Amino acid sequence: MSDEKITIDDVARALGISKTTVSRAISGKGRVGSSTRDKVMEFIEKYNYRPNVSAKALASQRTYNIGVVWPDDYNAVDLPFFQRCMIGMNEVTAGNGVDIIVSLINGDDISGLKRLVENRKVDGIILTRTLVDDIPAAYLKKSGLPFVVVGKSNDPDLISVDNDNFAACKELTSILIAKGLKRLALIGGSTNHIITLTRLEGYEAAFKEAGLSINKSLIYLDVEGTQKIASILEDLRKKNIDGVICMDDSMAGAVIARCREKKIRIPEDLRVASFYNSSLLEGTVPSVTSLNFNDRELGTVAAKTLLSMIEGEEVSSQKLKNYEVVLKDSTK
Repeated sequence: MSDEKITIDDVARALGISKTTVSRAISGKGRVGSSTRDKVMEFIEKYNYRPNVSAKALASQRTYNIGVVWPDDYNAVDLPFFQRCMIGMNEVTAGNGVDIIVSLINGDDISGLKRLVENRKVDGIILTRTLVDDIPAAYLKKSGLPFVVVGKSNDPDLISVDNDNFAACKELTSILIAKGLKRLALIGGSTNHIITLTRLEGYEAAFKEAGLSINKSLIYLDVEGTQKIASILEDLRKKNIDGVICMDDSMAGAVIARCREKKIRIPEDLRVASFYNSSLLEGTVPSVTSLNFNDRELGTVAAKTLLSMIEGEEVSSQKLKNYEVVLKDSTK
């Protein structure tokens, strides 16, 4: 009997029992005698029987798919983060017989997400970005479908899995302050992204803890892309700063490139650090002080949490303290 072609019908015929009895013996649900169950289990082990996924899904009203939603506006700096998260998620889902369907959200257009939910293509969703005005999360909350968000959320009812970005950003800023850098500028992205606000809170908390006042004129947010970096640097040179922290490595790389053009020496004339590190900073001269996070573990925990929710288990939000501060040449 071919391992690849064996079906539940084959098992039933070979043992002279009904398909329903075979199904109950395999699932462990329903009343089946112990001797019958033993015969079924011995048979399927001998012939390497694997339940047909479609039939299994139909019987349990499950699709054995989960959706992972990426923002369509991700750029080069985001890509390594999403890739590492996805590797962690896939390690969990593959081991549980679950597949991943990736869907992109373009701005406020969540039509792709709605198709996944309303056409019952998935058993649950992982959102990979949290927003202040979080339209995808609000929709999923009303849908009743299990979902997990990667990142901090302002909604206490949502289940979130996040790195401890606040503590990490506070620690790096505190270290730079302790090194004598009291006039530290900060460059960040969209204020509709909760991660931007969390990083800002960490930066400000470090100054408050050190008993230093925060100079709001040294904080630049909603800097999209790298085009504004040149004008920001020109502005900062007039303010006699001694360092700049970038909220991600793309901005840090742009700052270093502009400094090279303007003959600004790093770290002699200006110290530079990043609140996020990825392969984009590899080979950068000078090497950049930054925060390292285990994004793969973040994806693993998010996937495990979602699968537990789908099974009806009680779950709670988690904050992972899996970061390290890496001091390098750019802040010496």
